[in-house]
Amino acid sequence: MRHTAVTIDGPAGSGKSTIARQVAERLGFIYLDTGALYRAAALAVDEAGVDPADGDACAQAARHAGIELERGRVSIRGRDVTQAIRSHHISSLSSRIAVHPQVREALLSLQRSFREKSPLVAEGRDTGSVVFPDADVKVYIDASAEERARRRHEELVSKGFDISYEKVLDDLRERDQRDASRGIAPLVVPEHAAVVDTTHMGIDEVISQVMEVIQEKLAD
Repeated sequence: MRHTAVTIDGPAGSGKSTIARQVAERLGFIYLDTGALYRAAALAVDEAGVDPADGDACAQAARHAGIELERGRVSIRGRDVTQAIRSHHISSLSSRIAVHPQVREALLSLQRSFREKSPLVAEGRDTGSVVFPDADVKVYIDASAEERARRRHEELVSKGFDISYEKVLDDLRERDQRDASRGIAPLVVPEHAAVVDTTHMGIDEVISQVMEVIQEKLAD
């Protein structure tokens, strides 16, 4: 059975994770953090010592990692890696391996399986364009690169990571370029998606606007 799917896509640091999580809670849907699945795959690649440029090897590492996502906790081979996958290194690595079609294919069926279980709010970079192209509601969250870097830097520092704002901004711009130009599933505004620019908006205002979009679409 295919349940209702709401997709929330956008570039790194746009705030889509926080928004998607709270929207899912308000709707009573499960929250699918597709980025966490790629980060888990990146951690598996890193721990296996696999060359990030080797698509086949990265995909094999991802398939054999036993990645699971339940109640906001991520595990590989039964080990909780929820915090480990949030490092700047793993975040950057996940973007590098995500350019490989083999890796994306390896994780696609896992992502789609969640819709068979429950209505969901899926968040990522291609959830509305590739993972759930027939989603009931599609939202694209955006913000300026500078604002996104500020948010990401603040988040990393609060978690104890020693990194400069300039480094975060440079890496974010590089990631934007890589995500938008990759040959498979590039970062795009999905067809029929409502675009919400959060640069000058508070989180409550953003969530309120996204909820209005969802309620209007689902009512139709």
